[in-house]
Amino acid sequence: MDEIERIRQKKLEEMKARMEILKKGTKREATDSDFQENVIELSSKVPVVVDFWAPWCGPCLLLGPVLEKLADEYNGKFVLVKVNVGQSPAVSQKYGIMSIPSVKMFKNGKIVDEFIGAIPESAVRRWLDKNLKE
Repeated sequence: MDEIERIRQKKLEEMKARMEILKKGTKREATDSDFQENVIELSSKVPVVVDFWAPWCGPCLLLGPVLEKLADEYNGKFVLVKVNVGQSPAVSQKYGIMSIPSVKMFKNGKIVDEFIGAIPESAVRRWLDKNLKE
């Protein structure tokens, strides 16, 4: 197989994988019981942005809609997974969540970057762009 055909095949496989991800949606929720599947395993196919939040947290309620809007806008370049810290204490403890909102990006099962607090949409966009570069 020549180099051009190899590249074409790789791009085709990436597009198929992205279409499968889009069928299931770019916004999901995870708990202690399904975090491995919905974050760790999925992050081997596409970057996963995890929003650790709680319904009583004012800054979380400001940041959440921004992340959801960007997940739609970026159209499959990442999947947003929301984790309610009150309902997922084991995962929250494992990842050292001390303040919320806490946002972490996973690639290939590992955290590659993170931020804490409700930051402006422009800052979230810059953070995403920096971390989604190929």
